[in-house]
Amino acid sequence: MYYNDVHIIYYVVIIILGAIIGKFANWAIYRLSEKKNILSLHFFKAQKQYKENYLVILSNIILYILILYKFGIQTTPITNLFTENTFLANSFIINIFIANLELIKYLILVPMLLIAFVIDYKLQIIPNRLTLTIFETGLIISFIYGLSNVAITINMLLGMVAGSTIFLLIILLSKLIFGKDSIGLGDVKLIGGLGLFFGLTNIVLICLMSFFLAAIISIILLITKRKKANENISFGPMIVIASIISILVPLNIILNILLKICTLGLYKNKVVT
Repeated sequence: MYYNDVHIIYYVVIIILGAIIGKFANWAIYRLSEKKNILSLHFFKAQKQYKENYLVILSNIILYILILYKFGIQTTPITNLFTENTFLANSFIINIFIANLELIKYLILVPMLLIAFVIDYKLQIIPNRLTLTIFETGLIISFIYGLSNVAITINMLLGMVAGSTIFLLIILLSKLIFGKDSIGLGDVKLIGGLGLFFGLTNIVLICLMSFFLAAIISIILLITKRKKANENISFGPMIVIASIISILVPLNIILNILLKICTLGLYKNKVVT
């Protein structure tokens, strides 16, 4: 039985993997919130010290299934993936790995996004260890992309620069106009690291979606009196939601929606990809 050309056995494996990694994400949330190391021998001994968040595990499983459904699994190497390196061109495993890199990188990223969401929502902080891990992983993935296409690596690096620059400019403008930071440096580090996963175009769209989400949710919270006008709202969850949308929703659909919002519905033409 196949779903989107992927055999059901792969979905079973991805559900099990999602549950295991979701459980580890819970552990990471607990340890990072306490400012402790994630990699610890106390992982199995300390299970009773923190409350298991089954919503995190369930979210991770669902996102894993959706990512697998969207990207599928490439079981045959892409022809002409490497043009200069004979060894890489003849390496079946490396070719298969590169062919599935889009799937692999998002399976790695999603648990880290969930960790950032929960911690920032609860504590209004994104741990440096988490953003550094996202940044380090993004650099490795960008380098691997460069083995087959240097242009992709350049695009990823430009995404890092663009994301960080946009958020730094927002901080500077907020300082000048309002005399305070509207977003934190943790958000700048997070968006910079994500740029290495999404590239230039997608990271700009993620920034735009983040601000739209923040505006909408802020209005809702103010109307419902859940927040006061002078209270800060965690921006990390907005970045996470926008990133997940960017992973799951095709680029042309996101562009169409944003263009319609920015032009107040005047934009009618479809974006061609």
